[in-house]
Amino acid sequence: MPYLLASDAPTGTAGRRFRQLLDQPGILQIPGTHNGMAALQAKAAGFSACYLSGAAMTASMGLPDLGIITVDEVAFFIRQVTRASGLPVLVDGDTGYGEALNVMHMVRTFEEAGAGAVHLEDQLLPKKCGHLNDKKLADAHDMAAKVAAAAKARRDLVIVARTDAAASEGLDGAVARAKLYVEAGADAIFPEALNTAEMFRAFAARMPGVKLLANMTEFGRTPFFTAAEFEAMGYGMVIWPVSSLRVANKAQAELYASIRENGGTHAMVERMQTRHELYDMIGLHDYEALDASIVRTVVPEASLPARIT
Repeated sequence: MPYLLASDAPTGTAGRRFRQLLDQPGILQIPGTHNGMAALQAKAAGFSACYLSGAAMTASMGLPDLGIITVDEVAFFIRQVTRASGLPVLVDGDTGYGEALNVMHMVRTFEEAGAGAVHLEDQLLPKKCGHLNDKKLADAHDMAAKVAAAAKARRDLVIVARTDAAASEGLDGAVARAKLYVEAGADAIFPEALNTAEMFRAFAARMPGVKLLANMTEFGRTPFFTAAEFEAMGYGMVIWPVSSLRVANKAQAELYASIRENGGTHAMVERMQTRHELYDMIGLHDYEALDASIVRTVVPEASLPARIT
């Protein structure tokens, strides 16, 4: 059903709903949903939260993931994903778009757009994908100040602090940063680009009582692990950040190649979502029924002013 009626909309703020999911037993599985349709499909598959990746958002705009999109552009993605699915969304906040005041502005903007959680990272601009080399890190205390600013600005938004320190400062450096970020007000920690099961277990063992997020991205430094394996290693959340975009992009590239080669789409029809499937997914008939159920507004006829004789 469309979330046009107040009675159909989710109850409680997105932040509170995200916190409730974190408090439930088991690992919270959060697939990347790079647009509203992907969010609808994730919800239909049974997921209770979704993720907006900076890499996926920028790639869908034809741009590299270098921290060059704006707060308002990200808010557009947040609104379409939350409006389409009603799910609480964890949003990639990159480096916070500046310093402490910019972070506070980002938090307020994202929360007003409907985000349930945001993660901040301790890189310097121009930031890079966490699984690439030569990342430059911010001073740990400067990052902690951003986390504190985010915590001060939010109402219910869950604050996840990401550290990219494992690659350059080792596990000790990543853990030290993570503990500092928790003291500053982070609700959870995201250790990026850990590359062995032993590293994941060791990090979790040194952060007792802290909610941890694992990143299961393809073609990166992290080996393939399942949600159950991450849970066994001590993690409470796992994201698949860019998977939906990668699958969609690959399919689109094959479509365009087929049209170019065959002069039409006939060779790809079997791989397409049908019109019926599309209308079911977007709830077209629900919208039509809702529209038909609304009493037509009666507009009173305008009365003419009396003529003065």
